[in-house]
Amino acid sequence: MSTTSQTRPRVVLVGPMGAGKSTVGRLLADAWGIDFRDTDADVEAAAGRSVSDIFVESGEATFRALERDAVAVALTEHDGVLALGGGAVLDPETRARLAGHRVVFLRVGLSDAASRVGLGVSRPLLLGNIRGRIKQLLDERTPVYESVAAHTVDTNGCPAEEVARVVRAWVEEEIDG
Repeated sequence: MSTTSQTRPRVVLVGPMGAGKSTVGRLLADAWGIDFRDTDADVEAAAGRSVSDIFVESGEATFRALERDAVAVALTEHDGVLALGGGAVLDPETRARLAGHRVVFLRVGLSDAASRVGLGVSRPLLLGNIRGRIKQLLDERTPVYESVAAHTVDTNGCPAEEVARVVRAWVEEEIDG
């Protein structure tokens, strides 16, 4: 597929909840003077309700379909920094669409993820035992994140500004490279 006629994000951030995709993404966008886009926000705007409400009222399958569509659109029309929802990479079509993009996996461990997410009240996949559920999601999804990423940055104990600096340096080297 030729990419010369389509817009492409400068970088796509993937990783679990609590990895810092939105925070780091905004820092990168500000540093480069470009737009930041989060596919969870795109889903909420398209559906007219929160991710939590979509999960509760319509189920995870409906949310994942909306998410798949949001990612497909964003990958072709957004030229800034793009952050995907934590589960977006579970979809085979989404993984295929990520091929050829500059994808960075923001890796986070259980302790840091749990402290960043807090009680997870707005996170429908964290109902019940929050630490146990985060561990399960990390175990299940980490190999998928690694499979789509061209670069991985460990965010454990690292300030968002430092993570953004590392990502920015890698992206700029890729672009200039």
